[in-house]
Parts: sequence; C-alpha cells; structure tokens
Amino acid sequence: MKRFLCLLLTVISLSVSAQTVTPVLKFGFISYDAVLQSMGDYAVVETSMAQLQEQYAAEQKRVEDEFNKKYEEFLDGQRDFPQSILQKRQSELQELMEKNIAFKKESQRLLAEAKEKALLPLKNRLADALARVGSSRGLAFILNTDQNAMPWMNITMGEDVTEAVKEALR
Repeated sequence: MKRFLCLLLTVISLSVSAQTVTPVLKFGFISYDAVLQSMGDYAVVETSMAQLQEQYAAEQKRVEDEFNKKYEEFLDGQRDFPQSILQKRQSELQELMEKNIAFKKESQRLLAEAKEKALLPLKNRLADALARVGSSRGLAFILNTDQNAMPWMNITMGEDVTEAVKEALR
C-alpha cells in the first residue's frame, strides 16, 4: 500500500509539474512574397531589373545575329574554301558559340546578383518589421507560407500577421 501511495504521489507531482512547465507557443504566419511585393520600392526594383534584362537580351540578340551572319557566310563558301581556311572558320564559329554561351550564363548570374543586391534593403526592412510584430505580439516565431513551405497548419493555433507586418512597414 505504501508503494502504491508513493507511486500515486509521484505520478501526480510529475503531471502537475509537467502542466506548469509546458508553455503555450504562439506563432504567426505570412506570405513573405506578398508582403515584399506590397512594398512601394519593390516596383522600382522590378522596373530596374526589367530594364537591365532588356539590355542583356539586346546584347545577346546582337551576338546571336553576328554568329548567324558568320555561319551563313561559312555555309555559302565552305565548298570553295581550302581545307586550312575551312578549319579556321570552323574554329572561329566554335569559339564564337562558346563565348555566346558563356556570356548568356554570366548575364543570368549577374542579373540574379543585381536583383539580390537591389532587394537587400527591402528584405532588411521586412526583417525588422517581422521582428517588431513578432515581439509586440508575443510570438515564438513567424512562418513563411510561400511555396508550400507549410503544406498544412492549424491556423487556430497561430495568427496571420500579414496585415500587421504591412502596417509596420508604412
């Protein structure tokens, strides 16, 4: 009987202490992209990126046209060229094509880098707003619901803070 009472008291004390130690976590959730795109400066960044994209596209078109012209000249004269000129022209075309591919890859990298650099101040402001909203509302964390990062969540246990973050950015 003593063992039973000791065991019962132990179980009761453990369950009471477990109930008092376990805090209830509140969380928030937002669509990061929607908030970012709602920022006024986002449109400016998108416009400048579109202009930069057009410049790179124009240069790529110019280089492709140059390649196509040389290729047509090669095709027109290949029957009449001596072997050494034929090989020289083939290697020139190959080199030009490789340079075009390298330029295309580099321009894609530079565009992505320019966009990230242009968005950095906006992302920093958004991070500050998220911290202020999260702290002021006593949230443990704020989840990003974009790109199916949270395929399911019980929204009754969290709070949609999208509008609060947008307001904090104003």
